[in-house]
Amino acid sequence: MPEGDTIYRAARALQKAIGGKIVTGFETGLAKLARVNDDTPLAGRVVEKVESRGKWCLIYFSGDLILVTHMLMNGSWHLYRTGERWQMPRTRMRMVVRTAEWEAVGFNVPVAEFHTARSLARSSQVPKLGPDILSESFTVEAGVARLAAYAQEHPDAEIAVALLNQRVLAGLGNVYKSEVAFAAGVNPFRAMRTITQREMEVMVDVAQRYMKANVVDGKGDGIVTYSGNRRTTRAMDREERLWVYRRQGQECRRCGAVILMRKQGTQARSTYWCPECQPWVE
Repeated sequence: MPEGDTIYRAARALQKAIGGKIVTGFETGLAKLARVNDDTPLAGRVVEKVESRGKWCLIYFSGDLILVTHMLMNGSWHLYRTGERWQMPRTRMRMVVRTAEWEAVGFNVPVAEFHTARSLARSSQVPKLGPDILSESFTVEAGVARLAAYAQEHPDAEIAVALLNQRVLAGLGNVYKSEVAFAAGVNPFRAMRTITQREMEVMVDVAQRYMKANVVDGKGDGIVTYSGNRRTTRAMDREERLWVYRRQGQECRRCGAVILMRKQGTQARSTYWCPECQPWVE
């Protein structure tokens, strides 16, 4: 599922492929995007930059136009050389940005809209995001401060739900939520009022280290669209790459206890944890 690291890698690949290039064509199956393209065509504009903010991908075009996309559970960006056969059916295409050499294709993208700089600041969810864990300016201190402020505002909120809240920390998804809590030895169902400053520091530090480790680009100036299975354990075996996520009923890699799973929050997201390594604390 796309989390902050997935979107970061996608934005980086798009930047390398189409950043600075002239748009030669734009195609979409979404009426609201088509209307904008009809009124103010993308063809002839320059792709000024592509960047990620948490789980959002933003493509900036010259003439103050920004394509903002969110993948939710199933969306993805693909890159193809001009004329190359797509790996997904055309019926799943939501938009195509074409340059002389590349086609950037958004498949199954559920959220896509055009903005100007002004409308983005005024009406989008993007400006409301918390600190982006993968941004160059992110610091552990800033992340801890945001968690602490949220704890003051919502003392009874459960910590794993807070970790998923993009207005607290941008980029963490369901996988990292469980993995970060495990690494810090924090029971994911504990209330924010019980979380210590030190536990917040460990969770934010681990979140940054895990996510940075999963966006390492070892290909130089090449186009990297996929870097393998997400890992938190450093194990190369794909069956051993995560500590607790989707390991319900299996032995904890640290203590041997049985990993548990329970639905959590209003969205009933699956949360995984080790009852021994992450004991309940009032």
